[in-house]
Amino acid sequence: MKKAFITGITGQDGSYLAEFLLNKGYQVHGMVRRVALEDPEHRLWRIRHILDKLVLHSASLESYASIFNVIDKIKPDECYHLAAQSFVSYSFEDEFSTINTNINGTHFVLSAIKEKAPKCKFYFAGSSEQFGLVEETPQNENTPFHPRSPYGISKVAGFHLTQNYREAYGLFACNGILFNHESPRRGFEFVSRKITHTVAKIKLGFNEKLHIGNLEAKRDWGFAGDYINAMWLMLQEDKPEDYVIATGDVHSVKQFLQQAFNYVGLNWKKYVVIDKKLYRPAEVNILKGDYSKAKRKLGWKPVVKFEGLVKMMVDADIEILKRKNI
Repeated sequence: MKKAFITGITGQDGSYLAEFLLNKGYQVHGMVRRVALEDPEHRLWRIRHILDKLVLHSASLESYASIFNVIDKIKPDECYHLAAQSFVSYSFEDEFSTINTNINGTHFVLSAIKEKAPKCKFYFAGSSEQFGLVEETPQNENTPFHPRSPYGISKVAGFHLTQNYREAYGLFACNGILFNHESPRRGFEFVSRKITHTVAKIKLGFNEKLHIGNLEAKRDWGFAGDYINAMWLMLQEDKPEDYVIATGDVHSVKQFLQQAFNYVGLNWKKYVVIDKKLYRPAEVNILKGDYSKAKRKLGWKPVVKFEGLVKMMVDADIEILKRKNI
């Protein structure tokens, strides 16, 4: 039985990946902070339904010793490094923490694998935010990076660390440059979930306004459940490479919220408030991915379309609110 180790297993991607790997017959290990084990009801909600099938280990991205010990104990066949401070806006508020955690955490995991599990295949969760102020559209594996946030900078560093461990030490290490991927498990701080959750509240009569920043920012939005398969496929190849994972389709924030409001039969203009405080200090105006390499080499392509994604998220948020009986 193959053993997989997932950092960030309690997050959106980690929870979908854990389900996926369990269905593939893997023994799935996950890294969590001790505080999560002490408050499972709130911090482990995405994986609550599969907790009895997982092996969880307490460790921190800020502690090399803890990561080293976990890798040494598990000696995984595959490692999916998903954990990070991943909210772009927050990275401007606490850039030191974001950069330290994301860069050092990636370095710690790579180093521990090199020392204690050198045969382990490693996946690094890169981001379209690495491209930032783009020089070409769509963006592919050869597009230069120009990050516009501490988060984007930290992901560029992680990307190069991964490449360096591959080239210098012969590790099977891949970068997945994933464009925006959403789901009903997305955190409420992200604009996609903020929109669908607020629309659900307005539809049910619990909220009156949606406060939002730049409506013109354009993103390549896909379904997180589709992107998990791409991560796994990368580690099944004979040779480690880097891949852009995207839909190749782009929509603005305005189009996202229009789709959500239209779906529940409401006029968005009555409920949306533009809040300049929610603009980024350095905006990224358009991100659109070219996933042709992943399609050609991995046989991967997205399944869920933009309209279906928005409907899925709105439906899920309406059901959540009804269950809570707010």
